[in-house]
Amino acid sequence: MRRFLRPGHDPVRERLKRDLFQFNKTVEHGFPHQPSALGYSPFLRLMAIGTRSGAIKLYGAPGVEFMGLHEENNTVMQIHFIPDQCQLVTLLDDNSLHLWSLKQHGGASELREEHRFTLKGPPGSPPSATQVTAVLPHSSREVLYLGTESGNIFVVELPSFRVLEDRTITPEAVLQRIPEDNCNRRFCELVEALREHPKNADQILIGYSRGLIVLWDLQNNKAIHHFLGSQQLENLYWQRDGSKFISCHYDGSYTQWPISSDNRQSEPLENTVPYGPFPCKAISKIYWQTTKNGLPYIIFQGGMPRASYGDRHSISVIHGSQQTAFDFTSRVIDFFIIFSSDPAAEFDDPCALVVLAEEELVVIDLKSAGWPAVHPPYLASLHCSAITCSHHVSNIPLKLWERIISAGSKQNIHYSSMPWPIDGGTNIAPDPPQRDLLLTGHEDGTVRFWDASGVCLHLLYKLSTVRVFLTDADPNDNMNTLGEDEWPPLRKVGTFDPYSDDPRLGIQKIYLCKYSGYLAVAGTAGQVLVMELNDEDAEHVVDHAEADLLQDQEGYRWKGHEKLKTRDGPVRFEAGFQPFVLVQCQPPAVVTSLALHSEWKLVAFGTSHGFGLFDHQQKRLVFVKCTLHPSDQLALEGPLSRVKSLKKSLRQSFRRIRRSRVSSRKRRGGGGNTSEVQEANAKFDQDVLQEMELAPVQRKIEARSAEDSFTGFVRTLYFADTFLRDSSRHCPSLWAGTNGGTVYAFCLRVPPAERRMDEPVRAEQAKEIQLMHRAPVVGILVLDGRSTPLPEPLEVAHDLSKSPDMQGSHQLLVVSEEQFKVFTLPKVSSKLKLKLTALEGCRVRKVTVANFGSCKTDDYSENDLAVLTNLGDIQIISLPFLKLQIRYPCIRKEDVSGIASCVFTKYGQGFYLISPSEFERFSLSTKWLVEPRCIVDMPEVTSNNHVHNKSGTENAARKS
Repeated sequence: MRRFLRPGHDPVRERLKRDLFQFNKTVEHGFPHQPSALGYSPFLRLMAIGTRSGAIKLYGAPGVEFMGLHEENNTVMQIHFIPDQCQLVTLLDDNSLHLWSLKQHGGASELREEHRFTLKGPPGSPPSATQVTAVLPHSSREVLYLGTESGNIFVVELPSFRVLEDRTITPEAVLQRIPEDNCNRRFCELVEALREHPKNADQILIGYSRGLIVLWDLQNNKAIHHFLGSQQLENLYWQRDGSKFISCHYDGSYTQWPISSDNRQSEPLENTVPYGPFPCKAISKIYWQTTKNGLPYIIFQGGMPRASYGDRHSISVIHGSQQTAFDFTSRVIDFFIIFSSDPAAEFDDPCALVVLAEEELVVIDLKSAGWPAVHPPYLASLHCSAITCSHHVSNIPLKLWERIISAGSKQNIHYSSMPWPIDGGTNIAPDPPQRDLLLTGHEDGTVRFWDASGVCLHLLYKLSTVRVFLTDADPNDNMNTLGEDEWPPLRKVGTFDPYSDDPRLGIQKIYLCKYSGYLAVAGTAGQVLVMELNDEDAEHVVDHAEADLLQDQEGYRWKGHEKLKTRDGPVRFEAGFQPFVLVQCQPPAVVTSLALHSEWKLVAFGTSHGFGLFDHQQKRLVFVKCTLHPSDQLALEGPLSRVKSLKKSLRQSFRRIRRSRVSSRKRRGGGGNTSEVQEANAKFDQDVLQEMELAPVQRKIEARSAEDSFTGFVRTLYFADTFLRDSSRHCPSLWAGTNGGTVYAFCLRVPPAERRMDEPVRAEQAKEIQLMHRAPVVGILVLDGRSTPLPEPLEVAHDLSKSPDMQGSHQLLVVSEEQFKVFTLPKVSSKLKLKLTALEGCRVRKVTVANFGSCKTDDYSENDLAVLTNLGDIQIISLPFLKLQIRYPCIRKEDVSGIASCVFTKYGQGFYLISPSEFERFSLSTKWLVEPRCIVDMPEVTSNNHVHNKSGTENAARKS
């Protein structure tokens, strides 16, 4: 029983752990999942986005980000900033209103929810009586006007959310001022829009759904003018001088209305159907922007001909004779225009159109010729093609960083050079201590390089592997080309494109060597491409080699997809990473593991059938090893096959159940115990256990059958220079771990540099280790004589790491899904092991070596294992003694895709997908922490329209 006792706590180690480890979820990178609302403050120059899950996110200058979450998790329907304040109001789909404030705390601004409120009607009234449809924050900053489905307009005091019942604008009060022959009660149902007069804060424009528009005097509580449209109203917009306003309608038309001096029904100046005369979709929102040259910008959403273009998501911009309908690949949620916010300015002079689509944010430069898009510094559409894998590289050398940026800048020549127009707030976070890259592989065969150094995940460069292969789409096609006479003048914008020409192009594994600039990517159809960085465009032939992993074994027939066809002859490549060799695995199954050793010029790859080694300097195959078990028929069906055997899966499940029952019966019946003996043993065990403190119960690890499918699936590959044959000579080696718990070790003979091209690389199998429990091997690591993980290739040559200790004995760490086990080298005898201790049956999903530095001193750091389990927990385990240091809950265990997408960094951070379009960033280290830290100061109020509230504004500014 002594082995169950918990060891005593070491107070010194406990203090050190507090200095080393701390779990924080720091920032969300990417585009918000399922956005539902958009708001903008010209005063603060901040943009707000609400989502269907109740999140609200504020963005300003790069690095200025805030996030809040409504407790209700309801859809955010509308967002409105309070004029000239660091406050905003959100409306949710449960009809609740929430007041949020930006307040300073600890030297930085924070977004906090101040109040919440739900409008209630009189007892017995229907829900429509108080269902809010329009919100107008008044420029006095004292009240909100709330339009409802019933036609009532309620006035709510800020910040208390107290309803001012005596100021309610009822349909009956509106109808008293309108001639009976023009309107009836039904014309005052459902308030569609509320707009404050730009020059007179005592007047508001009320738009009702059935076409009635009323200019209302707030001081005298009466209608000054009324306007009657012939079509269902969608929205309203004031012109800057207040002499006219624009209404847009359900039939795809918009109308200009003058404000006359007499109190009569006004007639429209002009009614326009921009894409008529055929029936058109509704124009849901419109802007009319004045300019110095006299020609206005007319910008509106929708209005396309129903029959031919009813499925398009468009926003049209008209400026004189120039007209473009920007065509988005996902539904437009909302948009706004950035224009001059100075009240003294005579013209709007718009500079940018900001569009929130369902899957991306697009900003259009309205100042430059051709209206190009602006490259966003944040809110990147990570899922422009579905993410299939990720790879993180820390501490990129400056030269490689600059070359990648240079290659990316050549791709971005079609973007506008306009500075980012949403530039509110100040980023006060310290500069990132190093340059980090996050590489994402995508379903369409592209790899995107992201600057992951700081808060903003910024796209640096995009690599496409499509040019190597023959596909249905021509890579030279330009989707944005327009014919001269095409009508409507549609132009594709944005990067979101969920459709892949061929699912076999999907990237599954990525490996980048930051010292040599070599990049290896592997895909769904068994393709492995090795690339090198070239600063100029080039045209060359890509060498091909085939790796037959089945080695002509009889009885196996591949039922999956075919390999991709390659282009013959030279291929033109852009500046950047250019492939020079293609290794095609046969059968063309998904590549499941990849390793690159740039010093030895070798690349290793594995599939569900075996693994191979390729010399990319001599461009020849070194060897292949088939790992298939005779029962691995499922491995031959491929991921895209629909003929997987349900019967076989059920049969194997029942076999496991039957084996576990038989083994448990043998354990119970082995000693022939009677019930009296069992009771006595149980009582003894209970008495003993009550007197001692127990360690957590280690669950039993059941041995898996070799008949289980996919045992030959290669999970991990690892290069090491270590002692494999004897303890006197070390040599290069390749290690491979499979799904069936087998570890293969190959000795490699790599010729010296002067004879590297003359002599072939040779390989010979030296070891084969079979784990007794046959759990999948997910990680392999060699520790040197100081029990330190071996450095990366070329790391020592660049003086970034100490040379490994080759005097002491090396150790081999094998991580399976079920346990960690240390072996001595070269004898491969078991030395130490750690079983996972979880009653629920947790298993290792991801493991990496991370360096943790102390936050108290720069002199101390240590290497530990960062482990993610299938329960979503992250465990930190010490090296080389395999002691559990700490455990943190990180990802919900139900979030299988989030767990599968997790990637650790070298310095104790990590990323995982919380949605198809967002990475959650977390940190396990006290020293390496990347999180937003920003401040929003209250700008001076330049408006002289509201003198009666000037002192209140000054007080608010002083508080901020």
